[in-house]
This record gives sequence, structure tokens and C-alpha cells, in this order.
Amino acid sequence: MIRSQSRAADLPPANRLWTAWSALLVIGLALGVATVATAQDEKIIKSHGYSFYGDLKYPPDYPHFDYVNPDAPKGGEISLGVVGTFDSMNPYTRKGRGGALSTVMYESMLGEGVNSAVPADVYGEAYCLVCESLEYPEDKDWVIFHLRPEARFSDGTPLTAYDVEFSQNLILEQGLKSYADAVRKLIPKIEVLDEHTIKYHFAPDVSRRSLVETVGNMSIWSKKWYEETGARLDESRLEISPGSGPYMVDSIDVNRRIVYKRNPDYWGKDLPFNVGRNNFDTIRIEYFGDDTSAFEAFKAGEFTFESEGDSKKWATGYDFPKVRSGDVIKEELPDGAPPDASGIVFNLGREVLQDKRVREAVALAFNFEWTNESLQYGLFKQRASFSQDTKLMATGAPEGAELELLKSLGDLVPPEMLTEEVRMPHTSDPSRLLDRRNLRRAMGLLDEAGWPVGSDGKRRNAEGEPLKLTYLFNASSSATLRAVMENFISNVNNLGIDAELQTVDPSQYTLRERDRDYDLVYDAYSSYLSTGGGLTQRFGSEDAAYSLFNPAGLASPLVDAILEKSLRAETLEDTDVALRALDRALRYEFIMIPTWYKPTFWVAYYNQYEHPEEIPPFSLGYLDFWWYNQEKADALKASGALR
Repeated sequence: MIRSQSRAADLPPANRLWTAWSALLVIGLALGVATVATAQDEKIIKSHGYSFYGDLKYPPDYPHFDYVNPDAPKGGEISLGVVGTFDSMNPYTRKGRGGALSTVMYESMLGEGVNSAVPADVYGEAYCLVCESLEYPEDKDWVIFHLRPEARFSDGTPLTAYDVEFSQNLILEQGLKSYADAVRKLIPKIEVLDEHTIKYHFAPDVSRRSLVETVGNMSIWSKKWYEETGARLDESRLEISPGSGPYMVDSIDVNRRIVYKRNPDYWGKDLPFNVGRNNFDTIRIEYFGDDTSAFEAFKAGEFTFESEGDSKKWATGYDFPKVRSGDVIKEELPDGAPPDASGIVFNLGREVLQDKRVREAVALAFNFEWTNESLQYGLFKQRASFSQDTKLMATGAPEGAELELLKSLGDLVPPEMLTEEVRMPHTSDPSRLLDRRNLRRAMGLLDEAGWPVGSDGKRRNAEGEPLKLTYLFNASSSATLRAVMENFISNVNNLGIDAELQTVDPSQYTLRERDRDYDLVYDAYSSYLSTGGGLTQRFGSEDAAYSLFNPAGLASPLVDAILEKSLRAETLEDTDVALRALDRALRYEFIMIPTWYKPTFWVAYYNQYEHPEEIPPFSLGYLDFWWYNQEKADALKASGALR
């Protein structure tokens, strides 16, 4: 099923460095990136795509992306299950609970896919979709996008530079505050040069990371529709503006079903960017009240594709007749992206949790080894890093360039960070839930922090106030996750802490999470493979008080300084050094209890779908480049496996 957290590419990704002028000219000639010198000898790069370092895998005349099947048939339906509720089709506001895939109808100048990175076989490269080219100076002080004249919204009206300008201003004026504030200070001026040309001027003295991709990846909405209807971006509503994408809304049944249909008049269907993609005629989303009823519906064929995350279900639940007969395929597929940094997040806005000793004591109550063996069938690995199993994962004690970078930050860096090994998750006894060694360590930390145990076994501070913690938990979560967290809370209570697993329905959960009305919550930070503005939204101090992307509310001068180093790095090597230091610092700050990850996708689907033999590293792509086999679908219906 669609999960509440998904992999998100950094906002925005980038991975190489512009080299000297002579090297850039060679790259431009070889890869089709045209470089033009003006009369003032200002070097202007004009291209069909963008990466910060200037290298693009695909040339201007690429016929399609390498991983797609260019002959994939169009047709059929893919249906997915979602646990939870929705009351809005506008996901760009804090108000209401947006429906699944409710951004699917909107495109950007630099294109993305349906719940998928595009292209999915490279990181940090973006290619023109609504635009046909872009140009910018070598110093990236501005960028001009040249739009495709044929671009249309689904109501047939042209998509122009005026719609792009309107959309950019709309999200700055009415969009999510943390995102709008971050972008507003980077873009002092937008100019519409003509109906199909728009220019962005970037603020001086800010890092050039993220800027082109940030504006190029913003959704484009119809200015005409918003002006005629008076709708706002910051309101909850079911009525939506027309989009320019391959899919449009077909029907909505609140809290039960959303159906998207492929637009038969989609303007971009023949672009090389879209060859072998957007293959299903319809995408149907079915809503369920809990995970158990959703899984029973999948077995009955009420929906046909399941992306599984529950280890118990994966280990034991898929031995039903349709799997044994081959009508349902159970498959593990490679996942080349680093896992999201998921775990039990501490709300650092709570005074009691601002003492790291308290956080460390609470963390010692989590027994990964017992949990994995007893509840999760040994299927997971323990996560340690914010960029797990990549070259950006900090290891051992800092040395070389990373050590020099940390030393350059002076007193911001705690002395122990310079000499000690990077923080790793504690180990526990897998044979028993309550590890007595960790229990003793945790109790010592709480005593030290001023929370001794009273005669009633409860911990209180000097004022006699009890140590209480509320763990906000989503009622729609799987039974396995509930069991894991109930056992964790049991261990926390054994420390003398009054801890409660507070289970609420999905709507309340969404509201309370947005307001940070919790002490603990199970959440995730998106992993990263490069630097960019998205990192400051997730980890930076400026937006920490309200950023929806920073559930811990982390505000660390040390992290801020390292982020700035990464944004100002002039080579790929220096960027990597800064990001390893960032991983080390985030682990030192200890904003969450890391839980688990797996290096593969677990999927089950009715045997009417096919995918490329090799899945690209950065997306599973089942809504993007998989396709429907009509003969197999007919056989399933003939056998009674599907209605």
C-alpha cells in the first residue's frame, strides 16, 4: 500500500561540479550542452536539462530513458490500497488531509513522474518537460526557461509563462510557510519575457545550489482557473484546477476511492521524456480503515498492487492460494537509494527532552535485536546513518579532510566529536525484551539528569513533577508496528517513566503531528545523496519552529555551519566531505532513535503487470514505467482470480 512516508529526492539534487572553461566546453560538445559567449564574454550555458556540475547522461536527441520499455503497451488499470482517510484534494496546505497522489495531474518545467523520480537511473539530473530548453550563466545568477508552445492544460487552454509566474507567486504567498520562506529569499525577481519565456533572478550572496532545480520543479497551475474561481492554495477543497500532466481526476468518493484516468489528449505523450511511461489508463486508489481489512481486500482482488512494509505479513501472510497458484506474484526488487532516516523522533521543543541524557536513557529502552528476531522475522537491518550505506555515511573517528572541516568550525564542534568514533546505535540482548545492562545504564543517566526514582517507582524532578512522555501513534498503522512500539513503551515504563502510547485516528494524527503535539512520534527524515535547499528545510535552525519536514524541531548551530559548508563547496569532493560531517553531526545531536531498514522493495501484485528486467536504482516506478498485460489480465478474470 501507499505509505505515509516516501523517498524524496533532495530539494534539489545535484552531483557534479562545473570545471574550468576548457573542460566545460568539452563536456558541452560531448553531451550536447551548448555554451555561448556574449559580447561581454559572459559564458551562457543552454541545455535540454540541468545538473549542478554540468554533466548529463542523456544527450539532446535521446529517444527515451534507458530503463523504460519503449514498446510498453498502453491500457488497463492499476489499483492500490491506502489505510487512512482524506477530505481534500489540495495537498499544498496544512488544512485537511490530502488524497493520495493528489499532485499527479500537475507538471513542472523540469519533469518528474507519478510518485517517482525521473530519470530514475541517475541522481542529480533533471530534464526538460514543460520547457524545451533552459539557459543560465556560469555563475548561475539567473536562469531562463523556454517553454514548449504545445503545452496545454487538461481543459485545452495553453500553458504559458504567465501560468508559471502565477504559480511561483501563488506558492510563495499561500504555500506551506517553511517552503515558501526558504524560496522567497532566494528569488527576488521573476520576469515573463514573452508568452513562452520566463526568467528568474537569484539573490546575491547565496549558494547557487538548488536554485535552478527549485524553480524548475515547482508545480504549474492554471492562472485562468484560479482567477475565475477565487480558489486559494491554502484552503482545503475537493475541487481542483486543471493540470497539464498525463493523468486527471476521474472520480472522487471521499474516504473510499479516488480514480485517476489518463488524459487521451495529453499534450506531451510523444515526447522522448514520456516514451515507455504513464502506461496505465487508470490509477484507482481504495481507502481502508485499517491494515487488516486492506490486506483482506488485496487477497480478494479489490485492489491489485501492494508495496509491503510489514515484516510479519511479508514473512507469513503471503502464503494464500492466489500466491501459490501464481495469480499473485510476490517479489523482492532491488532498492538502490539510501533508506529514509526513520525512527522514533524526539520533540526537542519539550523541555524534558532537551537533556540528551534523558533522550539516551529512553533510547536504551528500544531493543532492536529482540524486536527484529521476535516480531520482524529477522528481515531488517539496524539503521545508523542519515545516508545509510553510501559514501556519505560517516564512519569511525573523523580524519583527513573531514577532520580539518570540523576543526575549522572552532568551538561549535564539541571536542569529543574530533576524537571519538561516530555515534552508533546501542546493542541489546536479542534473547529478552528488557536488556538489564541497558536498563542499568538508562537508570544511571536519568538519575544523573535529575530524575531519581521515588518510593512508588516513578521518576520525579526536584519539584516533585513526574517524568511523563506521550508517544503519538497512528491508529491505521500495522499490527506489527503497534506491537513493536507497545513493547518499547513497556520498557520505557520499566525505567520509572510514565510513558503512554496514545493512539489516535488518522485525521487527529495528521493535525497533531503538524502542530508537534507529541513528545515522541514515529517519523522519518528523507535521506540525502547531495546538498541543497531541502537540507536546510529538514535540518536548519531558521525554519525549525514550524517546518513540517523537521519533526524533531532540530535547531543546531553546528548543523547550520556544516550545511553552509556543503552549500558553499566548490568541488564534488568537498561536498562529500561536508555531507559526511553532516551525518556525523546529526548522529551526535541524537534527534531520534534509529530503527530499521531493508535494501529491497517488497511487492505483491496480480499477474497482469510487467516491469523492465532491471529496475533503475532510484525508483521502483510501478506507477511510472510498469505496464499492463491484457492477455494475463483476461486469464485472471477467466479463472475467477479477479472480477
